[in-house]
Amino acid sequence: MPIEDISEFIAELEKNGELKRIDALVDPDLEIAEILRRQMYANGPAILFENIKGFDIPVLGNAFGSMRRMEIGLETSDFTEIGHRIADMTKMDVPSGLLGKIKKLPELSKMTEAFPKLDSSGPVTEISEAPNFESLPILKSWPNDAGRFITLGLVATKHPDTGVRNLGVYRMQIIDEKHALMHWQKHKRGAQHGEISKDAGKKIPAAIIIGSEPSTVFSAIAPVPEGLDKYLFSGITRKKGIRMVKCKTIDLEVPANAEIVLEGYVDPTDVQDEGPFGDHTGYYTPVEPYPTFTLTGIMRRRNPIYLTTVVGKPVLEDAYVGKVIERAFLPLIQMFHPEVVDFDMPSAGWFQGLAIISIKKRYPGQAKKVMMGLWGMGQLSLTKMLVVVDSDVNVHNTNDVIWAITTRADAARDVVIINNTPTDTLDPASPLVNLGSKMGIDATQKTPEEGYAREIQKQVKVDDATRDLVDSRWSEYGL
Repeated sequence: MPIEDISEFIAELEKNGELKRIDALVDPDLEIAEILRRQMYANGPAILFENIKGFDIPVLGNAFGSMRRMEIGLETSDFTEIGHRIADMTKMDVPSGLLGKIKKLPELSKMTEAFPKLDSSGPVTEISEAPNFESLPILKSWPNDAGRFITLGLVATKHPDTGVRNLGVYRMQIIDEKHALMHWQKHKRGAQHGEISKDAGKKIPAAIIIGSEPSTVFSAIAPVPEGLDKYLFSGITRKKGIRMVKCKTIDLEVPANAEIVLEGYVDPTDVQDEGPFGDHTGYYTPVEPYPTFTLTGIMRRRNPIYLTTVVGKPVLEDAYVGKVIERAFLPLIQMFHPEVVDFDMPSAGWFQGLAIISIKKRYPGQAKKVMMGLWGMGQLSLTKMLVVVDSDVNVHNTNDVIWAITTRADAARDVVIINNTPTDTLDPASPLVNLGSKMGIDATQKTPEEGYAREIQKQVKVDDATRDLVDSRWSEYGL
């Protein structure tokens, strides 16, 4: 059975030796964040802080900070399965005839099981309390941060016209007991919903979900295809639909098994300076204007757990979530670009900085075709650098990739620079916020049709006879 909430996740982590409890008194102002960073850099366990200065709510951090913990939370070791499920759903034909429908029932029922189910109540509705951010152990992570930030709140909105529900993870700077700043960047779906509401002269309802099923946390971060309900994506991920409840003060649905839900609305016209904030690029993001969130109510469990994360120079907890996204979305990339063999977004490149793609090359110029195609796919449009290699190169092996770049790419011929393109808002190198350049490197073997006039040099490889001989005698060598 899928993990239903954070308490079950904690139990599974503890059972697998992936969690450490700390009962010493700790301060949410800088101290907890530094403890978490040290553990993340050291590949340490998830940490449950049970004694928080000034608060009676425990804090859970580094919960997703290893591939093993991601496997436990999502209950799979092959994350490409998630992408295959989505791809299969998009290919599924719903038959019109009765006999056809009967034959398709097993497949259709699997699809139906992934949809969220609305309940009248749930654990998160146990307590309703007055709106006040001061009741939560929200962290300050870095000394020059502008204040306390919610860093792993799942921000729920719905498209004002279509009603399609979205979840995104956008940091929130606390201003006072009822107001925070919503750092949803221009390219994110939540910001798009806000702009549509602004054009209509309306505020947009938003709910911030603290602590939910691991699949829902993952779904909020994942860049799912446009128009796909994030709660449905969570159900696809866990192979079972999640339970939902209605908010008390706004017209939105949220996971019934969440720990805490902060209800309110974003006023797109009430804009204030947000930041600085020590971000996952390893730099403080500068002060910029963002809209204000007003808290209208809180729903929570009787004994909630505050789920959080800290970010900074890679590699920290977010790197492992990014790796799962990379694996899960490979089948979707292959659906649109069948020549793609594998895909890697190195953690040190904070995922928007660099991507490496291997392809089965069949015609001249194909590597550049793939570059352009990927730069046109959703959040990949913000990827700053793409390297395309042949299928014999392991994209997850840095040495293999560097070898391919230095032996198969010519700087003048194979480097593509595109100016004035969208960039990640957090990119500290772009000359303008949200606008910069992209670089593509074609590190595939060139052909005569691509102007390669030389004879293609033969790679050095051991012959089969010698390899088999050494294999058979290996134990004799004493090595």
